[in-house]
Amino acid sequence: MKTPIRTTIRKATFRFAAVGAVAGVALLLASDPPASDHDHAHALRPSIPARLVELVRNATRQYTNVNAATAADYKPFLGCVSGPDHGAMGIHYVNGNLVADGEIDANKPEALIYEPTDTGLRLVGVEFIVDASAWMSKHSAPPVLEGQTFQLVNAPNRYGLPAFFELHVWAWRDNPNGAFVDWNNRVSCEGQ
Repeated sequence: MKTPIRTTIRKATFRFAAVGAVAGVALLLASDPPASDHDHAHALRPSIPARLVELVRNATRQYTNVNAATAADYKPFLGCVSGPDHGAMGIHYVNGNLVADGEIDANKPEALIYEPTDTGLRLVGVEFIVDASAWMSKHSAPPVLEGQTFQLVNAPNRYGLPAFFELHVWAWRDNPNGAFVDWNNRVSCEGQ
């Protein structure tokens, strides 16, 4: 009995698709698992940003124009901050009222971070800041926001501030070292 050519092509196509699907599943299973919320490197997969990055992006969308930030009581602090070895943070616009309240809220970062460019200031991220002594007087551990633990910056420090806890969130500029590390190699102070 002869098999029609269409039936043979359909069967071959089905087998090819099935082999491709199995290979795709094998690749997914062999790939690295996504970084956990507690991973210190805080690497983010570009297609699936961490929940905190999304919260910050939504809360700060209104501040992409620095004039909106200054209207909301964010003031420039110290100029453009560059890294000790590489990368930068940018220019911090700090809201003193939010720093003074001693609270942390994903929707109200204490500082907005802008990168100076040839066309003006570009929002690249935020920094959550809380006074260390005030926080530790009410808590037994550093602050944690959406699974991300704040880092302690002791005094004396290069900023001339008392000891504080801080957490950077690079919500508007990808950071190859992770969304929650201090320095971003893709941010520069050269446009200042």
